[in-house]
Amino acid sequence: MAKVFIDGQAGTAGLELYERLNQHGDVELLEIDPERRKDDAARAALMNEADVVFLCLPDAAAIEAVRLVENPKTVVIDASTAHRVTEGWVYGLPELAPGQREAIAEARRIANPGCYATGFLLAVRPLIELHLADADYPFACQGLSGYSGAGKAAIAGYQAADRPVALSSPRQYGLSLKHKHLPEMRAYAGLDEPPLFTPVICDFYRGMAVSVPLWTRRMRKRLTPAELIERLAAYYADQALVEVLPAREDGFLPVGLMAGQPGVQIYVQGNEAQMVLTSVLDNLRKGAAGAAVQNMNLALGLPEYRGILA
Repeated sequence: MAKVFIDGQAGTAGLELYERLNQHGDVELLEIDPERRKDDAARAALMNEADVVFLCLPDAAAIEAVRLVENPKTVVIDASTAHRVTEGWVYGLPELAPGQREAIAEARRIANPGCYATGFLLAVRPLIELHLADADYPFACQGLSGYSGAGKAAIAGYQAADRPVALSSPRQYGLSLKHKHLPEMRAYAGLDEPPLFTPVICDFYRGMAVSVPLWTRRMRKRLTPAELIERLAAYYADQALVEVLPAREDGFLPVGLMAGQPGVQIYVQGNEAQMVLTSVLDNLRKGAAGAAVQNMNLALGLPEYRGILA
């Protein structure tokens, strides 16, 4: 049994990850006395005993936590933004491109991807890999998400009985266009510039839709929606957690369609002149805890989808 430790278990992502690992079957969870969870000596002892350490912490705390790991055999999987584009860390999105899964399996430092970034990259990276769009294509992206990814304070605000009326409607944020996911979105899509990204937080707990518009006249090759579906489906043919689909017949695409599910559905919608790629996922599953478990399985040489698929 591999030993694993979650540093930051009390947070939203940490609690979801704990639930996933507790049902895994091939790992032993090392748990810290709640009264000592901020004791560096106690944390360090467990980290260096563990085969895998998960960091479910704010960025600054994650950077400090890595310094406590001295065991060269310990794999660190960081769920924060702190190390996603840091040299020496492998980006933990196995479906990203050929060779990514193998790189994760060999890594000792793995940066779990952001939830919005996961949706964007799974839609856009194939366009670059398949030479359907150039690196200087002016990508834009809109993300709609439940409030569970906003942190404990925001969750408490949304769930409060006396909450402000403003929380009852979707709220756009990141208005400075400097969202923390942008560096990884640019880097791992292989783009010259980051996309123009407008995220929106909504009044439901979990679920996410990330949409990328495409103007076919600006692409390297003009395709119909059916042709693009065929190309993307072939790209993800061997990926158990990614499915490529045409627009839904009812004309609606629910943002919470994949809530509670481990995978991503990518919808291709539109016509020969304009299309929209929309990735639908659960921000706490494929966007956080599920991705972390998938990366752990690869790093430990376990079946990749153990503890993820029923």
